[in-house]
Amino acid sequence: MDNASPNPTPSAPPLEITTSRQLLAWLAEQKLSLAFTTYQIGKLFFLGLSSKGELSVFERSFNRCMGLCTTDNGLWMSSLYQVWRFENLFSEGQTQDSFDRLYLPQVGYTTGDLDIHDIAVDADGKLVFVNTLFGCLATLSDTHSFKPLWQPPFLSKLAAEDRCHLNGLAMKDGRPAYVTAVSQSDVADGWRDHRQHGGIVIDVNSNDIIANGLSMPHSPRWYQGKLWLLNSGTGDFGYIDPDTGHFQTVAFCPGYMRGLSFHGDFALIGISKPRDNKTFTGLALDDNLKKRQAEPRCGIQVVDLRSGDIVHWLRIEGMVDELYDVVALPGIRRPMALGFKTDEIRRVLSIEE
Repeated sequence: MDNASPNPTPSAPPLEITTSRQLLAWLAEQKLSLAFTTYQIGKLFFLGLSSKGELSVFERSFNRCMGLCTTDNGLWMSSLYQVWRFENLFSEGQTQDSFDRLYLPQVGYTTGDLDIHDIAVDADGKLVFVNTLFGCLATLSDTHSFKPLWQPPFLSKLAAEDRCHLNGLAMKDGRPAYVTAVSQSDVADGWRDHRQHGGIVIDVNSNDIIANGLSMPHSPRWYQGKLWLLNSGTGDFGYIDPDTGHFQTVAFCPGYMRGLSFHGDFALIGISKPRDNKTFTGLALDDNLKKRQAEPRCGIQVVDLRSGDIVHWLRIEGMVDELYDVVALPGIRRPMALGFKTDEIRRVLSIEE
């Protein structure tokens, strides 16, 4: 008798990564590697080049990892209920099997499930993060889940209700400068009713709303004298005109955008396949994809800021449909990291000189 289950569970599709023809040569030319997070399967990925010039993909597991930012010698990353600081253990010029960075999760803070989105380090070395559940900017606390720093003026109280879906943070001169939110709602989960045109950008210092009418904006970044962001609900990448507050489109990306980093004259943008639920359906992105006879993709787009052209791309298929954050790692060829799923973290020891 066949003992197999009548309805066997299908195995997870394998992870498949493909790239444009010149992406690897561009990474080598730019002396650049990348890191990105996917909360969908709880993975932190590093992309670099092997000693043979082939794509190197390295991953570690962290539950619902999202926000990512760099420091002089490491990374910060948010996860389901913790925030981790990674420190590179390799000294200058040190390598192992052609890996030139080894990131160790050195310090972890337990925050509880705050749905932390964007994170950044200020001029004093303090971590600032978007506490999306409470709708505020916050920092870490040694004794509590978080310490609030700022909240939008239209929120009547700090409450664990994800009222406006505050999500993005732009730093300027080492200080929080601008944030994005999906709406100005002041009721629990109210942002979902304003996905099409309720998106805003707020000046943290003045509390002024400097741009509105956006669709699910994400990842604001101050770079080369401009405030860039992802108008994710339409698929448009661009910047806010400082005189009019209007959003100026630079490029269209075929997917739901989250995660924006810069290197030289290039932007690196994470794109995802929209989930088939009410949050992601019915957006202008759907129509914009149809007009271009395009299917949504998951991966990374490299946009030339001078022309608006997508000059390189990386596509991910299989078990990963959604990314959250992307960061550029300049001067690094092939990074790796330690995690908690294997025993090797027990055997990596270092002495501070």
